[in-house]
This record gives sequence, C-alpha cells and structure tokens, in this order.
Amino acid sequence: MSIKENKALIRRIFDLYNQRELDALYKLIAPEAVLHASRGDMSMEQSKQIDAMFFTSFPDFTATIKVMVAEGDKVAFQVTWRGTHKGEFMGVAPTGNKVEMTNTDIFRIAAGKVAEGWATMDELRLMQQIGAIPNQ
Repeated sequence: MSIKENKALIRRIFDLYNQRELDALYKLIAPEAVLHASRGDMSMEQSKQIDAMFFTSFPDFTATIKVMVAEGDKVAFQVTWRGTHKGEFMGVAPTGNKVEMTNTDIFRIAAGKVAEGWATMDELRLMQQIGAIPNQ
C-alpha cells in the first residue's frame, strides 16, 4: 500500500471507533496483530477487551487525530481522546468528570491491515482527571 493509503486506513479506523462500529474496525486489524504498550504486549483479543473497558467507562469517548506522519509501512500519529467518566474504571466509581487523554502511536501496515503497533498512553493524566491520583 502507498503512504497515502496507509494514512487513510488509520483515519478509517478512528472514524469507526467514533461510530462504535467495532466489528468493521477489527476487520482492518490482522488477527495476529500485536500491540506493544506500556503494560506489555497485547494480542488483538486483549485489545478488544481494553476497548470494551474504555467504552463502558467512558461511553462517549471519541478520538481526534492531531498529527499523522508516515514512511514506508509505518504510520505515526498523535490522537486525543475525550469523554465522560460514566462507568467504573479500574476500580474508580463514575465521577461524571470530563476527561481528555493524548496518546502517541506507531502502526505497521501489512497487506492492507494493521499488523503491529507501538503505543504510549497518558494514563497518569487520565487517572488524575477521575480523581484516582492527586494532581501535583
């Protein structure tokens, strides 16, 4: 795929996230894909569980891509997630707080699907916004 097509794939993935069309979204990710995250490597099935947790805790979560660059088979992007804490999250009861979290990711594309990813998530900021960790 071209760089332009790779970037369009990432945009499509986040459009599907925002529309909650997760079955269509998961078809754009290779079943054997691995996400390398701060908590360790995750399979596609584990990533689906994380998505379910976030959308239960923050049912109005939406993503906005802020920056995207691509080279070869990789696309790097910064995405800001916004939502409202309406369900329990990691043991924290719903607060009703509005949250915003910016993540930076790199996805490798193969055969028209996401094959591998590297992700950083601003978990500290998220946990501060729901009152689980005090702001300093």
